[in-house]
Amino acid sequence: MSHIIQQKPKLLARIRRLKGQLEAVERLLESDAPCAEILNLVASARGAMSGLTAELIEDHIREHIMAVADPGQREQGAAELIEVVRTYLK
Repeated sequence: MSHIIQQKPKLLARIRRLKGQLEAVERLLESDAPCAEILNLVASARGAMSGLTAELIEDHIREHIMAVADPGQREQGAAELIEVVRTYLK
């Protein structure tokens, strides 16, 4: 998991921005803001989550599939990714 540790500050910054977007959605809902404004913010948060997911998937492919010499470990990394993608696409 060293690749996650190396990316940790960047990933945490993305999470904090996403958290801020979700808190803003909550504030808009509580203040009875117009639905279009809320929908735009929800769409932005969804895009941020998708971007984070894509980055993590890419890192997983690079570190647990492409960079691994052992075919068994590569297969395990691929199986983990398949499971995550199936869950993501539900």
